Amino acid sequence: MKAQANAWINGILGTWIFIAAFLNFSAMGNLWDNLIVGIIVAIFGFAMIKPKPWQGWVSGIMGLWLIVAAFIPALQTGAGNMWNEIISGIIIAIAGYGAIGGGSTESAA
Repeated sequence: MKAQANAWINGILGTWIFIAAFLNFSAMGNLWDNLIVGIIVAIFGFAMIKPKPWQGWVSGIMGLWLIVAAFIPALQTGAGNMWNEIISGIIIAIAGYGAIGGGSTESAA
């Protein structure tokens, strides 16, 4: 059940990153970075609802990339966007790697 919650978190945050790309047009590189990462995280996040560990790894890596990308000067568009990427990246990475555990731990009684 926890893996499903992590999958939903990643799917929703991926959708948010995609939408956030359109909120500030000052750097074209940031626009494309957010669009690509947002699409990947949203697709793999929602697809992780059925346990597939490799998708957790992809989402985790994309979360780490968002954190790194927040500090690349060519991709910076302002402090608000930087913090959006850092916070979203941390949550996506944690939820992605948390979903790797995958399967249900419930046992039949």
